[in-house]
Amino acid sequence: MFAKTIELNGKVLSDTIMSDVTSRIEAVVAKLGIVPKLATILVGEDPASATYVKMKGNACKRVGMESVAIKLSPLIENQELFDIIQELNNRNDIFGILLQHPIPSSLDERRAFDLISIDKDVDGVTAHGFGNMAMQSEAFGSATPLGIMKLLKHYGIPIEGKHAVVIGRSAILGKPMSLMLLNANATVTTCHSRTVNLPELVSQADIVVAAVGRPEFVKSDWIKPGTVVVDAGYHKVEVGNEVLQVGDVETRGLEGKASALTPVPGGVGPMTIATLILQTLESAERKASILGTISPSH
Repeated sequence: MFAKTIELNGKVLSDTIMSDVTSRIEAVVAKLGIVPKLATILVGEDPASATYVKMKGNACKRVGMESVAIKLSPLIENQELFDIIQELNNRNDIFGILLQHPIPSSLDERRAFDLISIDKDVDGVTAHGFGNMAMQSEAFGSATPLGIMKLLKHYGIPIEGKHAVVIGRSAILGKPMSLMLLNANATVTTCHSRTVNLPELVSQADIVVAAVGRPEFVKSDWIKPGTVVVDAGYHKVEVGNEVLQVGDVETRGLEGKASALTPVPGGVGPMTIATLILQTLESAERKASILGTISPSH
């Protein structure tokens, strides 16, 4: 057992990244003559999505960028959404486009994602960008998985040769997470809510990334001593008269057992936003010929 579990504090690292973006944005504005903008598209009335979009807009302001918030009716038709995305692709002042997930099931989310220009796909949601990332070619990485990789690197967590278990298979989190870890030379097992013998597989992991979207789905007694636990979940649950903020992992019993653990909140969430903002800056820097090509996502 460990005397103390290392806290993988994403808030502290994200503040460092945002400070770096702030120091670099002035040169971009001077070169381009415009303030780079991140466009956010929110379809419908989901309160959690609205909160996320607002947080991303506030993050832009903090670093000296601007956001263009587009709020659409849940009754919008596919073609209208597609036309809006294409219009944003054509705007010279827009350097990143974010379509907030999820959108109403009546819409073709995958086609909408794939209409985003790869040069402005700063959230890493297009199939083109995913393929480039998988093949270690130029790509903007999916924001949450790439933020996790940055967090692991910052805290010196060894990945090469380790057995990583990723619980979740979504196109914007679980799947790119597995491939980024594989590209970093981990041995990766991708699991999900229907995996047989999930506790046994998790108990074999050196690194666990929980992205299943269910509160405290992963039990602490599944985790072997010394495991690095990354919790990408966030839920508010009522316990009596109290509202608790929890992740996808049950944390009771992990202190001193896990070698490192992301807090909820303050772990993965801030890294997602910081990575999105950083990649928007990098998009603008390439346009201004300050940065050059996109780096392969790790």
